[in-house]
Amino acid sequence: MAAYTASVTVRLKPGVLDPEAETTERALERLDFDLEELRSADRFEIDMEADSPEAAAERADAMAGRLLANPTIHDYSVEVEPAEPAAGATR
Repeated sequence: MAAYTASVTVRLKPGVLDPEAETTERALERLDFDLEELRSADRFEIDMEADSPEAAAERADAMAGRLLANPTIHDYSVEVEPAEPAAGATR
């Protein structure tokens, strides 16, 4: 088994109200930042052991589908990379 970090990004589906993004967008515009649209998202980084990157992605996808995202209002994406060694760790 190898160590992987799965990143799960959860965002609201188009058409679902996003008050956090709306408030932030207005504040950025008051600071003279010009933007077309702003969306908020949550990102979860999950360190795990798995047999392959595909197996790690499958586990992270199951976690997102069962707990991290509400499929009625959220879309999500999963990215998997080899885990970075812990500070001071040797391989």
